[in-house]
Amino acid sequence: MDIMDRLMITTATFFTLCIIITIIVPWSEAAGESTGNGLRVGFYSHSCPNVEKIVADIVSKAHQDDLKLPAALIRIFSHDCLVKGCDASILLDATASHEPVEKQAQASEMLRGYELIDEIKDRVEQECPQTVSCADILAFAAREAVFLAGLPRHMVPAGRRDSRTSRASDITIPNPTTPFDEIIDYFSRRGITIDEMVVLSGAHSIGIAHCSFFDYRLYTFKKDQPQDPALNASYATELSKTCPKPNTLNPAEAKQKAVELDPTTPLVLDNHHYLNLLQGKALLQSDQTMVTDPRTSRLVQQFASDPQSFARRFAKAMIKMGRINVLTGNVGEIRKNCRAIN
Repeated sequence: MDIMDRLMITTATFFTLCIIITIIVPWSEAAGESTGNGLRVGFYSHSCPNVEKIVADIVSKAHQDDLKLPAALIRIFSHDCLVKGCDASILLDATASHEPVEKQAQASEMLRGYELIDEIKDRVEQECPQTVSCADILAFAAREAVFLAGLPRHMVPAGRRDSRTSRASDITIPNPTTPFDEIIDYFSRRGITIDEMVVLSGAHSIGIAHCSFFDYRLYTFKKDQPQDPALNASYATELSKTCPKPNTLNPAEAKQKAVELDPTTPLVLDNHHYLNLLQGKALLQSDQTMVTDPRTSRLVQQFASDPQSFARRFAKAMIKMGRINVLTGNVGEIRKNCRAIN
């Protein structure tokens, strides 16, 4: 199995809720007053006033038993938004067209958190039947994930509706070997600037990467240069202890091999991602490229030296990503079950 096949197969709590810290984001930015997409903070203040607390309570409780949950929730939300918009299409098990759905795509194979979203939806439906969309539940859950991973809570504009469609063929998410210009173009076509792309990459401060995402950088980078020279040599030695040469393990065993994206504070969403980049300790080649590309290197340096700047801009970037191609008004539906269309 070659590198591109393997990349396709595996692409993809410090505080309790009684201590609420709210990051300062201008109200107009959070509420989306100038975006024209119909989202606003407090969307459910009358129709389902407890929804955000319900989400927070359930996510917090689950986090006590799964400290890596924040990374999973941020990833599934990002995946949903970046494919065809924040419309909960990633949650559907089937659609009327009977085509393979997004969660069945190879790039979605490592996503998790579906059962937790089901639990939240069931609880919300008991209190406010067919009122809160699955797309908004995903957005609220991702906000709680950011908070539980160590950043201040931010306001989440809501009012999204759920898609009735989901197609595995729509998933064209870049992989770590995708040329950097193509990655920039991918985000640009979704309204995400280069700077915002760098900010959102900070989510790689938590979570794991399976060895097949990066082991070519250890063993088969180039014909005459087996190891990527941009990868810290000592770090590469440590990685090789977990990740053997490709095709030396059976597929099932190889699939289980993974490494923390951030070797220093793997459970904390902080600026260490950028510090790691400067030290040559990025697992993903696409991340490491941000250090040398003149369009992104300045911001990497800034975030590495200013954790507060990263925290502020990460919240803003999450809010903006949450507005990508949303369905509002009478478009789409409010699903009763996040896994099925009504």
